[in-house]
Amino acid sequence: MTTSPDTPVPPISREERAQRAATVFNHLPPGTDAAVLFDDQFIQYYAGFAFHATERPIALVILPGGERHLFVPRLEREHAQTFAETEQVVDYPEYPGETHPMEVLAAHLRALGLGHARIGVDHDGYPPVMGYSGPPVSEVMPDAVVRRVSPHLDAQMALKSPAELALIRESVRWGDHAHRLLQQYTQVGASETDVEARATREATAAMVAAIGEQRRTPNRWLSGAVALYRGQIGTASALPHSMTSGVRFQAGDTLVTGAGAGVGGYLSELERTMVMGEPSAEQRAFFAHMLALQDIAFETLRPGATCASVDNAVQAYVDREGLQPYWRHHVGHGLGQRIHEAPFLDRGDSRVLEPGMVLSVEPGLYVPGLGGFRHSDTILITASGMEILTSYPRALEDLVIP
Repeated sequence: MTTSPDTPVPPISREERAQRAATVFNHLPPGTDAAVLFDDQFIQYYAGFAFHATERPIALVILPGGERHLFVPRLEREHAQTFAETEQVVDYPEYPGETHPMEVLAAHLRALGLGHARIGVDHDGYPPVMGYSGPPVSEVMPDAVVRRVSPHLDAQMALKSPAELALIRESVRWGDHAHRLLQQYTQVGASETDVEARATREATAAMVAAIGEQRRTPNRWLSGAVALYRGQIGTASALPHSMTSGVRFQAGDTLVTGAGAGVGGYLSELERTMVMGEPSAEQRAFFAHMLALQDIAFETLRPGATCASVDNAVQAYVDREGLQPYWRHHVGHGLGQRIHEAPFLDRGDSRVLEPGMVLSVEPGLYVPGLGGFRHSDTILITASGMEILTSYPRALEDLVIP
């Protein structure tokens, strides 16, 4: 991997974010007069404002035509005025304050003529972050009609623009580099913590040297180029969401990795199953089943297919091969700005796959006493099928650590 400066992938433009806000009402239920959003990821998506969510409410109001008003505590005013891509910033003194922030927000909405409006919200009020409590929008706006519209917003986010895809591809590139370092430094007797730290530090330094410090932020999920095990080492790899424990690698361990990079607010997902030393017959058998499951998913992913059909095809193999005791989760999920986004490759999700969707494909098998077996690749639904964006080797012989 070269560390010489590259032509940087441009960030999402102000014009693109403004267009998102201008067209959001095309995705919302007919008759919606305004959107009031509290989720920090929606606020970043529509207004480019990345912030640390605390007990102090922050909200984005979007009006027909795309006008955006950002509602922030006084301590965030200058931050918002400097970085937010909005037409107006409105602030309140403090939380909980003499007048609750939600009452201040309601007064602003009424001043905009929305007292009797149909308001779409992602949450009916600010969520309980860091001890926050307060009234819902429906209570402070009793004459308005308030309804949840999160699925409609998720549907808009799911269809990636060319600019978003360029950032995701760059994330894939650096996640691949971080994973190569992780595999290179993993050896019997080494510490999980030391290997993860070394691979992540070196990959992030190479990424910053190539594309610049500003290109890797903002993203609250990943900072830099990251590769890790998250505790999925040896028998603990059979726990899909194990936690880092600082163990040392031993011969015979089954390992499950994770890698990605935050680039311009977007990310990707790469996971591989590796084995320390010569794999046992049992490790080979479950590894082969895992590859077969992922191949079935790849064959099923195409525009016009439903998310449910992908999960059903994979689970048919699980049932046929008697692997149900080792099955723990659906096949995958959307990703982009968030590490998990809608839609979900799950038999309960009937959404139709469309060109522009980016998803992880990660069917896994988890065998108590032996380990976990999961590859994850980032894919793009195209007009004619799907493209695998990640290119890290999948075959067992490439993933055995001497």
